[in-house]
Amino acid sequence: MEVTRSNQVWVSDITYIRTVKEFCYLALITDMHSRKIVGYDLSDSLELKGCLRALNKIIYQAKDIKQLIHHSDRVIQYCSNVYTQILKRKKIGISMTEENHCYENAMAERVNRILKDEFYLDQTFDNVNHDKRAAKNAINIYNEIKLHLSLDYKTPNMVYKLSA
Repeated sequence: MEVTRSNQVWVSDITYIRTVKEFCYLALITDMHSRKIVGYDLSDSLELKGCLRALNKIIYQAKDIKQLIHHSDRVIQYCSNVYTQILKRKKIGISMTEENHCYENAMAERVNRILKDEFYLDQTFDNVNHDKRAAKNAINIYNEIKLHLSLDYKTPNMVYKLSA
C-alpha cells in the first residue's frame, strides 16, 4: 500500500522505560506518512488504559480520519474488544501483524529505537515523574526539531501539517 497523506495509516506499539523501582510503558501512535508521533501515553502498568488514552487523545485531535487504517502488533491491548470497538465506531480500519514479528510493524519499532537511542529513553530514571518529563521532551524534540532524511530534511510535524 502506498501511503501518500497524513492520517492514512497510524502504527502503534508499546515500549518500556525503566525506573529505579519499576517499568513504565509508553504507548505510541505514529502517523506513517509524516512519522509524527500523534498520540502517546506513559503508564505505570501494561493495562489497556494507557493505550486507550493515547488513542482517544489523537482521535479527539485529528481533523480528517476518513479511510484511516490503524496498524499494530497482536498484543492483547490492541486486540481487546474495547480498543477495537473504538476503532470500528470511528470507522478506522484495523490491520495487525500476521505472526507478531517486529518486521511487520517496522516503523513503530523504529520510532521506539530512535526515542531510546537518540533521546536516551533507554536509561534508568529516578521515578515515574522523571520518566514522564523525559518522554514528553523526547517526543516534542522528535516531532518538532529532528530533521528526517526520509522526509526530505523536514520535521514530522511540518510534513503532518502540510498534508493533514
